[in-house]
Amino acid sequence: MQPSLLDTIDLRENTRLRAEELRRLLEHHNRLYYVLDTPAISDAEYDTLFRELQSLEEHYPELVTPDSPTQRVGGAPLDKFTQITHRLPMLSLENATNEDEIREFDLRVKKLLGLQSDYPMAYVCEPKMDGLAVELVYEEGQLAVASTRGDGLTGEDVTTNIRTIRSLPLRLVGSDVPRLLEVRGEVFLSLRAFQQINSEKEEVGESPFANPRNAAAGSLRQLDPRVTAQRPLSVFCYAPGVSEGVEFESQQQFFAHIAVWGLPVNPLVRRIEGIEAAVAYYREMQEQRESLPYEIDGTVIKVDSFALQRELGEKSRSPRWAVACKFPPRQALTLVEAIIPSVGRTGVITPVAQLRPVEISGVTVSRATLHNWDEIAAKDIRVGDTVVVERAGDVIPAVVKVLLEQRLPEAQPSQPPERCPECGSEVVRIADEVAVRCMGLACPPQIRESITHFAARNAMDIEGLGDKFVEQLLSLGLVHSVADLYQLTKNDFMQFERMGDKLAANLLAAIENSKKKELGRFIFALGIRHVGERTAKALAQSFGSLENLEKADFEELTSIRDIGATVAQSIRTFFDNQENIAVIRRMLEAGVTPAVEQKKVGGRFTGMSFVFTGALTRFTRDEARLLVEKEGGTAVGSVSRKTAYVVAGEDAGSKLAKARELGVTVLSEEEFLELLAQE
Repeated sequence: MQPSLLDTIDLRENTRLRAEELRRLLEHHNRLYYVLDTPAISDAEYDTLFRELQSLEEHYPELVTPDSPTQRVGGAPLDKFTQITHRLPMLSLENATNEDEIREFDLRVKKLLGLQSDYPMAYVCEPKMDGLAVELVYEEGQLAVASTRGDGLTGEDVTTNIRTIRSLPLRLVGSDVPRLLEVRGEVFLSLRAFQQINSEKEEVGESPFANPRNAAAGSLRQLDPRVTAQRPLSVFCYAPGVSEGVEFESQQQFFAHIAVWGLPVNPLVRRIEGIEAAVAYYREMQEQRESLPYEIDGTVIKVDSFALQRELGEKSRSPRWAVACKFPPRQALTLVEAIIPSVGRTGVITPVAQLRPVEISGVTVSRATLHNWDEIAAKDIRVGDTVVVERAGDVIPAVVKVLLEQRLPEAQPSQPPERCPECGSEVVRIADEVAVRCMGLACPPQIRESITHFAARNAMDIEGLGDKFVEQLLSLGLVHSVADLYQLTKNDFMQFERMGDKLAANLLAAIENSKKKELGRFIFALGIRHVGERTAKALAQSFGSLENLEKADFEELTSIRDIGATVAQSIRTFFDNQENIAVIRRMLEAGVTPAVEQKKVGGRFTGMSFVFTGALTRFTRDEARLLVEKEGGTAVGSVSRKTAYVVAGEDAGSKLAKARELGVTVLSEEEFLELLAQE
């Protein structure tokens, strides 16, 4: 029996909503991992979400958005550092999780190159360091700039801090040093240094770092270079960027040259021939893993020849010529001492297992997320149980299974709480959801996270109002909702630790400046469930004012493109809540006047789609998108026959090639600006 039209529409709507939810989740976890260095899920869980989104976008190309995590790498740079644009994007690597997937990578490479399946491809293998990716730029042999990977296109300027790494030369040695040399590398901490730093932090009553990667990232991102200098960071270099005055024919040759110039290279790097030798290397590194003086979480396999690398090319976020081979997660046995409910920003109450402390791969594990109460029931996890715990992805611990044969007779199943552990409000479970939620708007964890979200750069952009200041606002009882931000005075801020007149004035100015943000930003900042940045902007452009949006009924909301029943119901639920309306009214009375920048109707680009690719130097992608939208057009992430123009920056890759293949008009940045200037 063929599915009906309604069934097909429902399937597409559910698929679109799932893709939107996956993008939101992945961006959230990207920020936690890359920007805040506080990952909340394991690498394995992240990879599962990422692969699901990849699969949806491959089957439904219309779901691909320019801001999808599949189109970019990592998270945005921190505001406190100057931003550096990479000449070549710093891409991520696809993952292989077992030996069969390593062999599949080899077959893909040979197929793309037109080689026989038994051809002994030359590869370079190296340990996959668990640290922070950086780019080092040497000009005339001297270290000029160092930056983090950031979002792959733009990173954070950490030059001053990088200079404190003693193993890194500030000037290259030798007589044949190139005029320009960009080198990518991984900054890390040895296990011994990690343990020493944590011991020192515990002695002064500070919380220790969760793992060596977090410690390395936290050390490199210090505002005070003297603090970084006290942390014995190390670095291994692994790939070239742009260079002038030297050409490398292969990865092996690159390693040989930079080692002569004084740059540190992992001594375990090895050139091999044939994929079975790469598999053997993967096994060897797994066996050596526990004896190494630093953390690794796998190996990396790269095609040795740079000519072949160029022929293989890249996808949107990863090269086709390399793969990261992840090691299986490490496990240990321990006891569940308690199951503690933890309240998040959206009110979701997540069960957390308090464990008898156990060491897993050099890290003491005492807590593990249990995700939700259905998972507890499915795995039948009870207080007092002996459980298998693993550091999936070598970072976040997870309970894998219960050893039922060791269960105590008195162990009882755990039940979700009836009242919020933070505020005592009644909790509810919404139909078709696994989440248990607190509905109390005065719940402290929700207030903390909602204010942080409200002040975020892509929301109301209240510069300087980070987690630490939000925590002090709450602990001093100065705010009870986001509306209270607009009642703060200089005297309020002067109660903070280490607060000066200038900083207090800057915070007040940032709050004042936020009053005039665009309506789309304001809607997104409210934290309405299922409403991301794109949806918020669509609502702003469709309704034109907050008042119109508040009054919009279900039918009006679902008439907007990309807004289905679930999102519409969430919006109506939010605005039907009188406490939410009261908070909004207080902000408006305080002078918050969000304005919408209407999409130009009948503009020169109406009905036209633009794709921006490569390294843009005249404007950012966000600036380009706004320029197109002001003229009624749309900026999209993939090239098709319907694409009006492709604007190509430096080192444009597969999108440029596809545009030429389809006969789509290609513009340079200058030509795009000339097009905009035409009357």
